[in-house]
Amino acid sequence: MFEPAATWLGAMVPKRWARRAVTRNAIKRQIYNVSASFDAALPRAAYVVRLRAGFDRKAFPSASSAALKSAVRAELQQLFERLGARQGAAS
Repeated sequence: MFEPAATWLGAMVPKRWARRAVTRNAIKRQIYNVSASFDAALPRAAYVVRLRAGFDRKAFPSASSAALKSAVRAELQQLFERLGARQGAAS
């Protein structure tokens, strides 16, 4: 049985949804940064965060734009808050 000593997190950003490597790397950095703030609230387990839809390249022309970073951060915060609420309700 898998008994992690801490919370593990993996990030998958397929090329299908983010064509440019700079965009994929920026999204992964946001995943790791946001997850660090929720680390204490999450139970010890292994998690994988996977991008399931693309970000419109016309709306976010630059991978380092503040608009893309804030959009990704908002979605991730919502995801981790739901996960924390779900874990809190289960225990």
